[in-house]
Amino acid sequence: MKRKLIIGLIGCMGLTFTSCGDFLDLEPLNEIILENFWNEKSDVENIVAGCYASLQSQEVVERMMAWGEFRSDNIIGGTNISGNESLENVFKENIKSDNTFTNWDPFYSIINTCNTVLHYAPGVAEKDPTFTKSELDATIAEVSTIRALCYFYLIRAFRDVPYVTEPFIDDTQEMALPATPFYDVLDSLITDLEAVKPYAVKKYPSNKLDYQTGRLTQDAIHALLCDLHLWKQNYEAAVRYADLVIDAKTADYQKVLDKLAGNASVEDQMIGGYPLISDRLSSYYGNAYDMIFGTGNSRESIFELNYSSEKTMPSNGAVSYYYGNEETYPGIVKPAEFITTDMTLDRPNVYAHKYDSRYYENMQSTGTTYGINKYASNSSIVNASASTPDAAYGSMYAKDNCYANWIVYRLTDVMLMKAEAMVQLIDENDTTENAAAVRDSLLRGAFEIVSVVNSRSSFASTEGGISYGDFSSKTQMTNLVLDERNRELMFEGKRWFDLVRRAEREGNTSYLIAQVTRKGSDNASVVQSKLSRMDGLYWPYNKEELQVNPNLKQNPAYPNEDDGSYENTMTK
Repeated sequence: MKRKLIIGLIGCMGLTFTSCGDFLDLEPLNEIILENFWNEKSDVENIVAGCYASLQSQEVVERMMAWGEFRSDNIIGGTNISGNESLENVFKENIKSDNTFTNWDPFYSIINTCNTVLHYAPGVAEKDPTFTKSELDATIAEVSTIRALCYFYLIRAFRDVPYVTEPFIDDTQEMALPATPFYDVLDSLITDLEAVKPYAVKKYPSNKLDYQTGRLTQDAIHALLCDLHLWKQNYEAAVRYADLVIDAKTADYQKVLDKLAGNASVEDQMIGGYPLISDRLSSYYGNAYDMIFGTGNSRESIFELNYSSEKTMPSNGAVSYYYGNEETYPGIVKPAEFITTDMTLDRPNVYAHKYDSRYYENMQSTGTTYGINKYASNSSIVNASASTPDAAYGSMYAKDNCYANWIVYRLTDVMLMKAEAMVQLIDENDTTENAAAVRDSLLRGAFEIVSVVNSRSSFASTEGGISYGDFSSKTQMTNLVLDERNRELMFEGKRWFDLVRRAEREGNTSYLIAQVTRKGSDNASVVQSKLSRMDGLYWPYNKEELQVNPNLKQNPAYPNEDDGSYENTMTK
C-alpha cells in the first residue's frame, strides 16, 4: 500500500497534521500519493508557503503569547477570564498536564512539514531543471530556520523535548521518542543554522518588500542565532550575530539617507547611530508605534507573521481573542495593575520616568480598567505637549478581522540582546587593570544601547531619562537591560522567556519570583512554591502525550495527578 502525503489548505497550500494524542499522529484532509507530488519546484514552494500559513494559525500564535508572556509579571486575567479555565489556572500557577497550552501539536506539525520538505526537495531539484542549486540551498536554509524557530519555542517552554530531523512518512517509523536534553537541542539548532546561513536569501526584489520581513532571510537567521547563543551563554557569539543584524540594517538605511541627501527631515535621521524610526512627529509621539505595529513590515522589522485586511484571508485570531477587539476590550487578558498605575507614582517602578511614550502606546484605559493596546489597535498618538500626557488611539480591529502582524524579531530586540550579552561578558573575578578597562567599556557599551532605545520614546525635556552613573555595576546594568527589554517589548511574547533565561544563568529563581509576584495572585503561596523550583519554570508534558509515549517522562515539578505527589527535582 502506497504511503500518502497529507495536504491541507490553510490560506495557501501546506501540510497540516492533527493529533489525537501522539504529536505526530497524521489525519489526512486531501490525500495525494507521494510519488505523484514531489516533481516540480512549485510543489516545494507550495509546501514552504504552507509552513508560513501554519505559523500564522491562531493555535501557534496563542502559544507564542502564552509560553512567552502570560506567566510573567506583565499580564493578568481580563474580560470573561473565568470562562477559560486553562488560562485562569496559568495565572494561578495551577498548571496541570491537561491544560490546553501544554498541547505542542501545532509546532510539531510544522516541524514534520519542514522535515518532509528537507527530505524531498533535493529529489525535486534533480527532476526539475528550473529548480536551481542556489534556489534549493536557499529553500533548505529557509525551512531549516522555520524548524529551528519551532524547536526554540518548544525548548524554552518545555525544556527537554523529543527532537527529530527526519519526516514521519513511513508506517514502520518509531514515533515514541524520549525527550532530548535542552542544551543538546540548542547545540543542534546552532549547528544547523550556522551551516545553512550562507545560502539564505539576503534581499528579496523591491517588488516583494513584504517578503523581506515576512520570510526568514539571512538577517532573521542571524537574529535567531544571537538569541540561541544568548541562551547557551556564549556571549561573544551573541554579540557577533547581533552586530551582523545591526550593521546590515544600518547599511540599508544609510542608502536611503544618501538618496534623500539634504532633504531628510529631523525625524528621518538615525537615532544615536542606529536606524530606528523616530517616535516623535512634531509635538506628538506614536510615529514608531504606527509604523512598527500599525502599518507593519517596518524598516526595523526582521521577521514578522503577516496578515491581510482581506476578509478571505486568515486573521490574527490570537491577538483579537487575548488582547481585544472592537467588540470585546480588554480581551481575555489585560495589563497587570501595578503597570497601569505606574505613572501615578512620583518615581515609576516599571518605566524609567513619566515621559515614556511606550506607557501610553502599550495600554489604554476603558474608564474602569486598562486593556492592552499594542497589536489590538492600529495606531496611538501621544500628546507630549499636554500638561498631563494623554493618548488618542486608533481603531480596534474587527472581531473576526484582526490583521495586526505578529512580530518575532525586530531591531531593538536584537540591540538589547547584544546589551545583555555585553554585560555578561564582564568577569567580576578578574581584578587586573586591563579587566577594569574592559569592564568599563562593556558597561558603557551596554548602557549606550539601552539609552538609545529609551531615548527614542522619551519626551522628557529637563527631567527624566537615565544616567550611566546610576548603573555602574554588573548587577545594576543587568537589571537595567532587562527592565528596558520589558519596557520596549512588553506584550510581545518575550518577558517570561527573558526571566527564565536569567534564572538559568544565575541558577536560581529569586529574581523571577520577585518580578512575577508584583502582579499579585489569589494563589500567592502556591505560585512562590511552584516557581521556587527550576523545573517549575517549564510547562508539564501534555497528559495525552504521556499516555501514548512511554519514553516521555513527566517534568518532576508537576505532581502525579493521581496522588498529588512530586518526584525529586532535576538539576539544570
